[in-house]
Amino acid sequence: MRTLLLLLTMTLAACHSPTKPAEPASRQAVPLRVATYNTSLFSDDAGGVIRQLEGDSAHARKIAAVLQHVRPDLVLLNEFDYDDAHRAADLFQQRYLEIAQPGGGEPLQYPYRYLAPVNTGVPSGLDLDRNDAVGTQGRERGNDAWGYGLHPGQYGMLVLSRFPIDATQVRTFQLLRWSTLPGAASPVDPATRAPFYSDAIWKQLRLSSKSHWDVPVSTPGGVVHFLVSHPTPPVFDGPENRNGMRNADEIRLWREYLTQHDAHWLCDDQGRCGGLASDARFVIAGDLNNDPADGDGQHDAIIELLEHPRVMRMATPRSEGGEQTALAYAAKGLQRRGAPAHVTGDFGRRNGALRLDYVLPSTGFGVVGSGVFWPKPGQPGAAIADGSDHHLVWVDLTL
Repeated sequence: MRTLLLLLTMTLAACHSPTKPAEPASRQAVPLRVATYNTSLFSDDAGGVIRQLEGDSAHARKIAAVLQHVRPDLVLLNEFDYDDAHRAADLFQQRYLEIAQPGGGEPLQYPYRYLAPVNTGVPSGLDLDRNDAVGTQGRERGNDAWGYGLHPGQYGMLVLSRFPIDATQVRTFQLLRWSTLPGAASPVDPATRAPFYSDAIWKQLRLSSKSHWDVPVSTPGGVVHFLVSHPTPPVFDGPENRNGMRNADEIRLWREYLTQHDAHWLCDDQGRCGGLASDARFVIAGDLNNDPADGDGQHDAIIELLEHPRVMRMATPRSEGGEQTALAYAAKGLQRRGAPAHVTGDFGRRNGALRLDYVLPSTGFGVVGSGVFWPKPGQPGAAIADGSDHHLVWVDLTL
């Protein structure tokens, strides 16, 4: 149990646990636990995740077990396929979270959730990859969607919460045009030095590869704006680096949102313009697909977000399992510039272990704990930690 004594003696130097974070003694002594988790609960076939969840998905049981183990109060699930009827979300809650899973813990209920359409897999009707064909089959079809995906809703997002969500005040930025972002990085064909996209296409392109959401949550300590997204990976393109530039600008949108309070261009899908109020508390969360020091991508984009004046400076969440994995890659010649203990996922021999997943609270909170759920082999929880190539990141906040 997380007793009051434990809260008073925690230090940021020991802000992680490779095993199950302790349980609270009373709600009065309990911080708000916020998490992000790329679950890899997606399918290349429309409705595929629903069919998996209707059966007995070992994958989903491991994801649910991790959530039962860590028990976040507020969590973003990335790569959770969206469907209009919310059938997948219902099944995951009822058949997996609400049933005790091996290696997990007690059943877990989230009375509140938010999910909405995303850009992945939605046909644009445009030749976005410049292969002289529009929306054919397979990867080529995905490349011509507003965000890469083989069907609408693939790689979607799902927010689960123990506390009420004010759905009337949620802001989504699924439709925001990339070109409206001040200083937007329009890709250039390096062979011709001409813009990769024609003016007609550039003016229509959407910035968010999935969506950007501002989800207000009414916690016991007041409203917290949960700012969630999942920018495109900065790879799978060509020498024009269109995905790398898009990833950087998707991350930069949050910096603009925190800074440009009266911006006339920053309009959400509901027609409301401007950024986040200067006195609002927030937590940025998601698989941002950008490591501050390693891997592909424009590292300055994530560094500038980490160093934004409204984002709290805090000890980076860490894990023993991640550190062991990163050091094993280093022993094989794949060195990291960043701290091995900070990695959040294992992406194979080419990329190694990287820090891609973030929970970034605003200033004004107190941080009393954090971690990456990545036990070493043989430690409690290790058997359920491989449900995804990403690992859950959590931060405990006092309000």
